[in-house]
Amino acid sequence: MAVKRKRDQLILHTALTAGRIMIENGSEIERVEDTMTRIAVNAGAKTSQLFVMITGILMSLDGDVGAQIQPIKRRTFDLEKISVVNDLSRQFAEKKITLAAFANRLDHLDATSKYFPFWLQLLASALVSGPLEVVFRHNLPDFWITCVVGMLGWSVFYVISKYVPIRFMAEFASAVTIGVLAVWSQHFGLGNSVDDIIIGSVMPLVPGVPITNSVRDILAGNLVSGPARGIEALVSAAAIGFGIAMVLQFL
Repeated sequence: MAVKRKRDQLILHTALTAGRIMIENGSEIERVEDTMTRIAVNAGAKTSQLFVMITGILMSLDGDVGAQIQPIKRRTFDLEKISVVNDLSRQFAEKKITLAAFANRLDHLDATSKYFPFWLQLLASALVSGPLEVVFRHNLPDFWITCVVGMLGWSVFYVISKYVPIRFMAEFASAVTIGVLAVWSQHFGLGNSVDDIIIGSVMPLVPGVPITNSVRDILAGNLVSGPARGIEALVSAAAIGFGIAMVLQFL
């Protein structure tokens, strides 16, 4: 009985940790539910009950172990961590790793940062800003200045996000920086159109993942988490819009 109870606790810990990592890093609710259910089944649990939201997870198994709750205190976007969790889940399903090894790897993944280095993030922000400015506005002369402004805007977002826990503050400050740089670039003859430069430079900040996950959750019937993600994306978009509007109003 004690051995079974200990294993059930390990199953709950593994499934809840996997689910929390996935939600914290941008996964949709349906994928989280499917992954956690498969972990429980492959670990030998006869039945499992789940209640998953973007602010917390409740899970219980058959047996003497009571239901456990895993709170979700932060949300960011790291699709690589989601991919690692999915890969570990497949390895466990194929009996390539034990449940204990699975749990240890999840704990290690949770404790380490899998983010790409800062210089690579800057390069990616430039490759998003400049090409999309050309695609949306067909303004090739402003391509390079849009890349530079997009990089500087992302650097402000990156630095503030490390020290300020409120994500929307970082987005607002980054939008203000982009607006000011866009106006200055036109003033000093480095760019032609303020609007085009702004449109391209804010693209790395646009909350595309929350919007996509919100729609997917709603279509899957998650009428609590879906609208909640939508509101989160709306607040992010509002923070970016307010930052740009303030600059254009006063400069």
